Amino acid sequence: MKNNGLTKNLLICGDNLSALDDLIKKGIKVDLIYLDPPFFSNKHYEVVWGDEAEVRSFKDRWAGGISVYIEWMRERIAKMYDVLKDTGSFYLHCDSHASHYLKVMLDDVFGHKNFLNEIIWKRRTNTVKAITRSFSVNNDSIFIYIKSKDYCFKIPYEDYPPEYYKRFKYTDKKGRYRWQVMATYSQKRLEQLKRENRIRQGKNAKYPEFKQYLSELKGIPISNIWTDINMINAAAKERLGYPTQKPEVLLERIIRASSNKDDIVLDPFCGCGTAMAVAHRLNRKWIGIDISPTAIVLIEKRLNKFGTVKSKDFDVIGMPTTLSHLRKLEPFEFQNWVINEMHAKQSKKLSSDFGLDGYYDRTIFTDKAGIQVKQSENVGRNVVDNFETALSRGKFTKGFIVAFSFSKGANEEAARVKGEGLEIRLIKVEDLLLGKVKI
Repeated sequence: MKNNGLTKNLLICGDNLSALDDLIKKGIKVDLIYLDPPFFSNKHYEVVWGDEAEVRSFKDRWAGGISVYIEWMRERIAKMYDVLKDTGSFYLHCDSHASHYLKVMLDDVFGHKNFLNEIIWKRRTNTVKAITRSFSVNNDSIFIYIKSKDYCFKIPYEDYPPEYYKRFKYTDKKGRYRWQVMATYSQKRLEQLKRENRIRQGKNAKYPEFKQYLSELKGIPISNIWTDINMINAAAKERLGYPTQKPEVLLERIIRASSNKDDIVLDPFCGCGTAMAVAHRLNRKWIGIDISPTAIVLIEKRLNKFGTVKSKDFDVIGMPTTLSHLRKLEPFEFQNWVINEMHAKQSKKLSSDFGLDGYYDRTIFTDKAGIQVKQSENVGRNVVDNFETALSRGKFTKGFIVAFSFSKGANEEAARVKGEGLEIRLIKVEDLLLGKVKI
């Protein structure tokens, strides 16, 4: 098999604990792991996803406290360690809520000697906040670990300031140059420069000077303090509405530094797919894992929309395919799955959209049509009654209720209102799953 068992890029929907087990069983090994897991921040996000305004709750809560969070992470990172090649690198993105606990745990899993760097990323540059009794937090941490000394690393560079280039004030047939003091050098390097006629030394000078050409400059080596990458601008093309979305330029720096062309990049908490999109653009293979079907759908749209990846370039596995799977989804995931399968639009603000979970605009029907989603069995007449009221209040003439099953009373009420000029269709999840629903 090619690429250590990976024959095609993978987008996996499911718990990364079991997904990583599957990769281990298949003998798939990766060159670079980047993860931006849920932070221990005790926040609860209600977000709007991209142009389709898909509503999803983004949870970052840990009822058992920091110890539960760290053990939850440890179990997964231990499997990531097994999936990582001996020559691979591991980057974990976190913030101050748990960074010190995570560092101790990572030292335990990888070994303290295999800690390579802590990157301090200054993520906001123009933050304005009210004065509080603490300093404003303006950074994340990214911990880098390796498994052996035989790892890939290519130092990134940044440009010198404009005034620096003014020092190159001489010119010969090879271009602009300056004379630079050689305070430290090897004898081999000195002899090479002498053969190239690039050495001079004043009579009383302590050190020789060499002719340094502007064209030979690589730039300033970037340190572990990253201040040149900002959070994504609200109007940026790459912004998708994901609350913790990281900029592509951040992932590009990491992937370029710690992998080569055709290497495999793994993101086990791939969210909105930034690592996947960048890895593909940089000609790397990739595997993305996320437990959220909504996230997987978003990533598919992102990859195809921006033209970086085509559907033929990757396989999607683990999406809901059975009634049992759908019953186990989080309510917001189930709702998003239904609306997506019906090719409808999510209601942006449920409280102001007449209690509807989704809708069709007038590009589908003459008048707007509303959708209500119930993740339950035997939905009764009262649900139809309430839906009828919501439709009337919003001046809808058509509506759809999606549930696992409906009572006799619900069917009778839907038939009754049809005679009054309001059409309500009751759709079973099973029919939607099997593609039997025609809108």
